[in-house]
Amino acid sequence: MPTTPLLSSHMPGRRPLLAGLVAGTALAVLSPFAAAQGGQWPERAIRVIVPFPPSGATDLVARVVAQKVSQELGQSLVIDNRPGAGGTIGTAEAAKASADGYTLLFTTSSTHAISPHLMPKLAYRADKDFTPIAHVADAASVLLVTNALPVKTVQELISYAKANPGKLNYATSGNGTIVHLNTAAFAAQAGITLTHVPYKGTAQSISDLATGQVHMLFDSIPTGMPHVASGRLRALAVTSAERTQLAPQLPTVAESGLPGYASVTWFGVYAPAGLKPELTAKINAAFNKAMQNPEVIASLAKLGAEVAKPGTPAQFADLVKADSARWAKVIQDNHITLD
Repeated sequence: MPTTPLLSSHMPGRRPLLAGLVAGTALAVLSPFAAAQGGQWPERAIRVIVPFPPSGATDLVARVVAQKVSQELGQSLVIDNRPGAGGTIGTAEAAKASADGYTLLFTTSSTHAISPHLMPKLAYRADKDFTPIAHVADAASVLLVTNALPVKTVQELISYAKANPGKLNYATSGNGTIVHLNTAAFAAQAGITLTHVPYKGTAQSISDLATGQVHMLFDSIPTGMPHVASGRLRALAVTSAERTQLAPQLPTVAESGLPGYASVTWFGVYAPAGLKPELTAKINAAFNKAMQNPEVIASLAKLGAEVAKPGTPAQFADLVKADSARWAKVIQDNHITLD
């Protein structure tokens, strides 16, 4: 899932949408406890900037989680979609907001672990302009291949590619996307050569994959697996470090012959830099509790995401730092640019 910008339309001006389960529907998440705050934070609604368009994966995940967090904090969480430039426009806006607990950023690895290495002139510093709050969820990808290829496992795919150098290509949702990076990292570790065929989105590549015009694709699990179930495509493995409950029948890439290979799109929450430690701890606790709610777990599973284990802001910061370093190397080693 992408993760990763999923739509490219820009929504000018603020479009405040109260957190709800359905994108594009303004649903107030009000709490009877709001009047009992006694002058302590939060005394009013909390703005949650989502730097991607409505109805995309990040937006939908944010709305599911925000509904439960609002109940924990006793105030509405207002989703404010600020899409554009791969999520960097809304992220930059969040970086400039007051560090008072009333502006949060709900984002993905795209804005904090990938874009900084592809867009050197960003209007924010991913490692300095934010207060890490919580790691919310992860979305793995599934490795799909065309039925035209005589392979049923990752090892068979690698052997076939080595026996037919330069003959295999792969689809992506564009240069520098997580789909592109996943495949570049896969090819490098496997020691194979693949030709990149970028599309405007993975959905547009499915028909070409089904007919054998392209040979492989790392797609999100919810969008890719229905084509596997119909027999249109073949699934070889998932990119998570461990097997996922979203496709338990599939092995991981790592256990299929590439030890150590793992890639997920993480979803997480930040505040502007300088948020007080007590507020950071309180917001972190609210998100951690929300992520243990069975309704949240079930709803995110339908979106292709698995909730993260409860953790501290420091643990989230460490995860992002490691993810950023990994993608920086992949981008540099493979000379990946946005052009």
